[in-house]
Amino acid sequence: MTTKDGLGAESDTFLAAEITAAERVELKPKPMPSLGAGEVLIKVRASAICGSDLHLYRGKHPDAPLPSAVGHEIAGDVVKLGPDVNQVRLGDRVVVEPVIPCGTCHYCRLGQYNRCLNVSYGYRSGQSGLAEYYVASERWLHHLPAELSYAEGALIEPLAVAVHAVRRADVRLGDQVAIFGAGPIGLLTLAVCKAIGAAQVYMVDIRQDRLAVAAALGATEVVDSRLEDPVEYIRQATGGLGVTHSFEAVGAQGTLVSALKALRKGGMATLIGIFENPQVGLEAPIFVQREIGLLGSSGYCWDFPTAIGLVRRRAVNLAPLITHRLPLSEVDRAFAAAVDREKLAVKVILEP
Repeated sequence: MTTKDGLGAESDTFLAAEITAAERVELKPKPMPSLGAGEVLIKVRASAICGSDLHLYRGKHPDAPLPSAVGHEIAGDVVKLGPDVNQVRLGDRVVVEPVIPCGTCHYCRLGQYNRCLNVSYGYRSGQSGLAEYYVASERWLHHLPAELSYAEGALIEPLAVAVHAVRRADVRLGDQVAIFGAGPIGLLTLAVCKAIGAAQVYMVDIRQDRLAVAAALGATEVVDSRLEDPVEYIRQATGGLGVTHSFEAVGAQGTLVSALKALRKGGMATLIGIFENPQVGLEAPIFVQREIGLLGSSGYCWDFPTAIGLVRRRAVNLAPLITHRLPLSEVDRAFAAAVDREKLAVKVILEP
């Protein structure tokens, strides 16, 4: 490749991360790809480690056996255009929506592409987002406004997950919300709920560092569930009623049960955590006796523009989530920091 393609010096390969075994990540050379119709090559300027990447790193992702490519939270510059590209130009700053729907199934034809019967993601087909370059269809690119940093751009993908979950739950102005799990998705769900006018948002976790981030993002109250019963705390704080909405953002039976018990009668819980152990036990009568509901929320569907708009208007502040920034060359150290609780990581950003 030559300078006219926007890459600078010629190169036949680039580096991309791969989880080769549990708790082992390596940078491997990959051949520079050719581009099909509608595809562009992106120089990655910032990529973030996601919670699902950590499931991969531990070798416990339910849908991606090892070895596996890794990473899908990406922002960068368009540096090469394939044939028939007309929505982006060389030099455009973009955010990648990494979903790969089939486009032809029942749900895709309805526009519900997150429910695609054959949905996939780049890392499942061998393309890492934690890399020097990334190929994407222009259809799944979103322009990154000039006033937003690449690091903020890399966090638009998880923010879109939170936007979709809050939309699914139908949280409204004045509602009371409890979020179980102050990981990145839980924290971003908090930020979205506050942005749309939830009256109270209670954040529950066992890590004081993440509860501090929740407080910085505007949580009404934070609850350390090691020190007190979060369900009882929330009931007392809401006059014995419970909250109108709850979110489970951990992926564990205990937090799911608590998210259900924290609801008032007629309330709705939304599940967004990834369960490494999919078998859970629930008290079925609670659904009938209290007329509560349980929703699932999967990915995003037309949610990226809303996420970008929230950050652009500064209705959502992503800065408190960015705790670590490391060069791509230290990807192994980045993953070690992400799983080491003593490092107090929330979002780890990798940059060139």
